Amino acid sequence: MSGLYYEEFDVDETIEHDRRRTISESDNQRFCDMTMNQQPLHLDREFAAETEFGERLVNGLYTMSLAVGLSIPETTDGTIVANLSYDDVSHPNPVFCGDTIRARSTIADKRETSDGERGVVTMRVEVFNQRDDLVCEFDRTVLSLKREHAEGDE
Repeated sequence: MSGLYYEEFDVDETIEHDRRRTISESDNQRFCDMTMNQQPLHLDREFAAETEFGERLVNGLYTMSLAVGLSIPETTDGTIVANLSYDDVSHPNPVFCGDTIRARSTIADKRETSDGERGVVTMRVEVFNQRDDLVCEFDRTVLSLKREHAEGDE
């Protein structure tokens, strides 16, 4: 387990996530198929060629989901109770098939639960492509275990 317990998160700390992923056409196609999103901007080469982007865009929800996955090892792997919310999502620049994305998380806020047994942590996740363009950002709020109350530590 490599995730952080509530006590180990420091407000204003930035965590650079080492893992990266190059998004393939099949990744985008499968995600759209699984979520039943048939938006031609994501799937139809000819349609997308006539847009301002000139080519198909990667589904923004896939980009966001992938960023969460890239961030888990250094943040919540094995220490999370639940994801509580995803807020203030933006996609300031497009993602194209063949782009390689990376993520970083900055701890924005943390507080103990009313019973003091767990903690709520909010982190700002920023996603960048291989040119370091910001392509997605959002707040992820999680319910985190406290080390002293983790299963097996008592």
